[in-house]
Amino acid sequence: MQYRTLGRTGVQVSSLALGAMNFGRIGRTTQDEATAVVDAALEGGINLIDTADMYGGGESEEMVGKAIAGRRDDIVLATKAGLPMGDDPNHRGSSRRWLVTELDNSLRRLGVDHVDLYQIHRWDPETSDEETLSALTDLQRAGKIRYFGSSTFPAHRVVQAQWAAREHRLGRYVTEQPSYSILQRGVEAHVLPVAEEYGLGVLVWSPLASGWLSGAVRAGRKITTSRSAAMPQRFALSVPSNRARLDAVERLAVVADEAGLTLIQLALGFVTAHPAVTSALVGPRTTDHLNAQLAAADTVLSADVLDALDAIVAPGTDLAAHEKFDTPPALLDPALRRR
Repeated sequence: MQYRTLGRTGVQVSSLALGAMNFGRIGRTTQDEATAVVDAALEGGINLIDTADMYGGGESEEMVGKAIAGRRDDIVLATKAGLPMGDDPNHRGSSRRWLVTELDNSLRRLGVDHVDLYQIHRWDPETSDEETLSALTDLQRAGKIRYFGSSTFPAHRVVQAQWAAREHRLGRYVTEQPSYSILQRGVEAHVLPVAEEYGLGVLVWSPLASGWLSGAVRAGRKITTSRSAAMPQRFALSVPSNRARLDAVERLAVVADEAGLTLIQLALGFVTAHPAVTSALVGPRTTDHLNAQLAAADTVLSADVLDALDAIVAPGTDLAAHEKFDTPPALLDPALRRR
């Protein structure tokens, strides 16, 4: 396992990190299964675990807390807040009112007195940067969080938050967590350069593109992954972008074979090769899934292989742009772009 500095914090984190979204009802995993995955991850050299309050309505945090009991100090623990936690309109977003309350809820579920990294799950257009950063700064000074970061923010909002922190003399986001894979490379054009400019640590999610790059999705085979069952439209071959992804996967499989790699090794080696990327979050449901992903921990792709990937999916290109989560609201809601 390789270790890298998380932005400018001085904290050393593994180049592969354990994402816990699949713990509990989302991945249909039991506590024993989740604990086994955590055990195997730590044994394999992973030292960063990432979860969120809304994964399974708090269930993931509870499972992570039980799995790490007695070894908290050996783990860089990250969680997130901001997405809805119920129907109450104030149980979401990044207001001081909600973050102060929800961090305490997360600490209770995790069974810890602090988290190392607290992330705003999505940019909240209803709340000012000053409001959010002020609350996070106070929580940091109170010792409940060590650092804070953003997740899936548009590049211009990452920049704006950095400016707001400087203007109001508040703590700043030290990490960004974008979606990034061989099939979704749009962040190379904006988010990753901004992260490098401001010295942010980058923890990328969905490096296997929701299973497209796991090796389980191939031409001529029935798609039976858990993600395809939950979100069939993302895998239906009647959708042009999905056909484009499948064509790319078949070409990528050839490159992987010629390089003596699995498709998983190719995919994870690609994202961790980018100089802006600190860690790639893997989200296994089983220890078998995790072991296949840990095999990529020391994968280093040659320049020839990286050039071959560029020829299949051009740098800065998203094959499924409509699935992006950092699209400015005005592009999704006509009322926001018309007078």
